[in-house]
Amino acid sequence: MDIELIQMLALKVTYAVVMVSVVMSIAGYTVLAERKVCAWMQGRVGPNRTVLPFVSAIPIIGPFLRNLGIFQPLADGLKFLFKEEIVPGHVNKFYYYLSPIVALVPALTTMTVLPFGEFTNAEGHTTPLVLANVDLGILFVFAISSLGVYGIVLAGWSSNSKYPFLGGIRSSAQMISYELAMGLSVLPVFLWVNAPGMTESGLSLVSIVNSQENAPWLVLIQPFSAFLFLIALFAETNRLPFDMPESETDLVGGFHTEYGSFKFGIFFVAEYAHVVIGSAIFTTLFLGGWHFLPWVADPWAPGLIGSLLGVGWFLAKTFCLIFFFIWVRWTLPRFRYDQVMKLGWAKLLPLALVNLIFYVILVTYLDQAAAS
Repeated sequence: MDIELIQMLALKVTYAVVMVSVVMSIAGYTVLAERKVCAWMQGRVGPNRTVLPFVSAIPIIGPFLRNLGIFQPLADGLKFLFKEEIVPGHVNKFYYYLSPIVALVPALTTMTVLPFGEFTNAEGHTTPLVLANVDLGILFVFAISSLGVYGIVLAGWSSNSKYPFLGGIRSSAQMISYELAMGLSVLPVFLWVNAPGMTESGLSLVSIVNSQENAPWLVLIQPFSAFLFLIALFAETNRLPFDMPESETDLVGGFHTEYGSFKFGIFFVAEYAHVVIGSAIFTTLFLGGWHFLPWVADPWAPGLIGSLLGVGWFLAKTFCLIFFFIWVRWTLPRFRYDQVMKLGWAKLLPLALVNLIFYVILVTYLDQAAAS
């Protein structure tokens, strides 16, 4: 086998392992952020005792880390891992064990096409930091991320219990309802980026980010598309006020009522992994990705340091969106199921169609004006 091919495969494998580790770590600490933010909003303390003794003894930094509860995700993971494994006798065991994996894998798969930075060498050649820079990256994201609902449906069906079954049915109906609005809200973005006279063109996510370099972010050009996409993203990730598949007030625990120990932990991490990936996708499409500010050139120089600064800026935007997800959860009450369906079909879908038609007319007008 060719040496260069082996080196490329080794680099890709290493890159994939690093990405999975980073995303899973962020998802785990998003759980800690959720608990700390909700405690702050409700005037409570939250986790503040989980820290190693030698870390707590460090001057100045130690008490701060102790109050932050920095090792709480590690403690939660160990708790789920060593809890007693109880499997109800009435479940379909094959699909019962399969469904948590099916729920988690799509979230980890979609990040293969997610660009989070770029590297520019001394000669000025730019390489995007992405595992697979496919031309139809957003279609890949939609196709794979929508498979996550199968894990929830399988969990509800295999549990052979009415409340989990209702949660699975709700999840599939909600995914169908809001996937349409989400897809239609993204079409004006690609229509605008590929309009005549634009500096960048193409259907890849890298092209979308580069079109916002030293230019207005798309959230400023298409605020209504960003608004529709964000609402649909809340529904797709099953976050409050759209957590119909769980809905503890009327379904006990929803689709994962019969799950416990590590299998429940996988469902838990899968939800937050979808939140992390969804926030990163919104950053890529509407917030300029790793670029600094609208109409402002990136202040960092080419090279490794500049690439790290760009990645850090991308992560900072993503963390702000994750905070927004948490903020909304602890601010708005849960919708009723009929309200969720009405919002998806009777409100978001018509508005997404009107938004798409508006930008079709606008781009056509600008094209005709430029030609004349």
